[in-house]
This record gives sequence, C-alpha cells and structure tokens, in this order.
Amino acid sequence: MSETNASPTPEAPAETQLGAFLALNHLPAPARDAESLEAYWEALPWEERQASGFALEKLQADYRAFLESAGNEAFGDIQPIDELTVLKGRDKSGQPERFDLKFRPGEVVCLVGPTGAGKSRFLADIECMAQGDTPTGRRVLINGEVPAGEDRFSGESGLVAQITQNMNFIMDLTVEDFLMMHAESRALSDPQQVVERVLRAAVDMAGEPFDGQTQITQLSGGQSRALMIADAAFLSPKPIVLIDEIENAGVDRNRALQLFVEKGKIVLLSTHDPILALSGDRRLVIRNGAVADVIEPGPEETAVRTKLARLDTVTAGIRERLRKGERIELSHAEALDGS
Repeated sequence: MSETNASPTPEAPAETQLGAFLALNHLPAPARDAESLEAYWEALPWEERQASGFALEKLQADYRAFLESAGNEAFGDIQPIDELTVLKGRDKSGQPERFDLKFRPGEVVCLVGPTGAGKSRFLADIECMAQGDTPTGRRVLINGEVPAGEDRFSGESGLVAQITQNMNFIMDLTVEDFLMMHAESRALSDPQQVVERVLRAAVDMAGEPFDGQTQITQLSGGQSRALMIADAAFLSPKPIVLIDEIENAGVDRNRALQLFVEKGKIVLLSTHDPILALSGDRRLVIRNGAVADVIEPGPEETAVRTKLARLDTVTAGIRERLRKGERIELSHAEALDGS
C-alpha cells in the first residue's frame, strides 16, 4: 500500500479527519505539518492540555474509535437529507413565533428552557412531521418539501429516531441476540461485525460494564440507554435523532453526541445540563411554547464550557473512586487548581 493510500491512524492521521475529530472535541486545529496525534499533543501549550480534560492515551483511544466509526458501512439505505426546516408557528398565547429554522446533517442543536416551556412539544412536532396540525401550528419540511405520508405515519420507514428518559425492554433476549436481530433485519453484509461495534460503543458509554450475553431485561437504566444510543448511531438508518435529557441517562454524554455527529445525523437535544447546552452548534431558547431566541456559542462560552468539562472530568474520576470504595485525597482534585 502506498503512503498516500494508507488509512489514517492516531500515529499518522489524515489532516481532514484529524481536524474534524479535534473540532468535535473542542480542541485547537492542528498545524499543517502535524505528523501524528502525539506530535500535535506535545505541541499544545500545557494550559490547553490541562483544560481539555484529555490525557494522550484517552485522546488516542477516542481518535481510534472516531476513525473506526467513520469507516463503517451500516448506512447504505439511509435516506439522504440535506436540510430539515421547521417553519414558525405560535406560542401558548397564540402569538406568532419569531424564527423559521433550518438544520443540517452533522449539526447538534440544544433546546433549553424551564420545565413546561415547550421543549418536548418542539421535538414532538419534528417527530410527527407537523403540518400545522399540532397545538403550535408549526410545519416541518424535508429538503424544502412537505414529507411524504410514509415519512409521517410509518414508524419503521420514518425519518426520526427518538431517545427518551423512559426506556424499558420487554423482550427476553440477550444483548447480542437483540442486536443481531436488528442487524439482520437491515440485511447488512457483515452483521456480526456491526453487532460487535455497537456493543463496544455501548459499553464504552455506560458507567457499568456488560457483555453480549447479558439479558436486556437485566440492564440498568444507564446500560439500556447506552445500548439504544449505540444502536441508533450504528444500526438505525434514520437521519434525525431527538434526545430528551440525556444527562439523566447515566452515559458518557459527550461520547453519545460524538457518535451521532460522526454519522452525519441531525441531532436535537433537550437538556438542562450546562456542558451539553454549551456543546451544541446552536441552542434554542424555549419560552411559553415558542422559540424565543437562537444563540450560537462565542469564544467566552466555549472557554466556560472547557472549564466545566474539566470539572466534570475530575468529578467523574472521584465518583469512580468512591464507587470502588477508595478514600478521596486532595491530589484527586488537583486538576481543578487554577481553573
């Protein structure tokens, strides 16, 4: 294999894929002459390395997962969507909404607002491809056109996957049997390989390990959601993903979002979590049933998100030590000094 055709690796990354991976993790763009991920990391100022919350080993492992994910072919029958449009409706008082909105593949948009503000209604309007026939009067277009009837009313061939806070399995299957059944229904050329990939991603996101022989009815809430997030990312052809408060799911939130972005999904996420809210490409402020504002994060918000992510990493480390019954020392929180 010639050098120009070689697959990218953490040791010899392709420039565009490395740039996409770093942007996804809110890290500075690589220099044009960056020869490896390790060289990139060593060239970063100490403060930026500290603020990132990464160690080199974790960065390399995540980049391997990114490359592996980008290379899978589980989406051969995905219906292409260039643009999802939500045309403005009205608020709970009947007043006109301010914004027509367009969403594109690979974009993460967060919905924020108090409980009862209308975040779930906004997601529901997209799920049912509303055509002025819901309480908000919104209309949803796919690639600028009214969606076909099968996209509105067929759960199987529809365009939207939804992950909610409440999720229970009722089938008596092992995790591997459940995933294989879904993979075979997709007529994939190598279902076993995809099943293994989904399982690895799910275990990586879940706080507690499990394996393919675990009964799905025995999974904890976090494990169940991690499994369904990985299933939706790798096995579902649906190009739009709606997520309701993933912060309560007990999973690695950033990894979950990364999976969907890598697959080119349009992700709309209702959240009260400040890190997630600041991680989106945009966030919609929902008040009184309507989109009241649209905010794009600027440099200051990005810096705040970086600090919060650092705190979150330290907190997760201490939580894991407590789980193991260990004693906590000041050194376990030293990474917060100066933040």
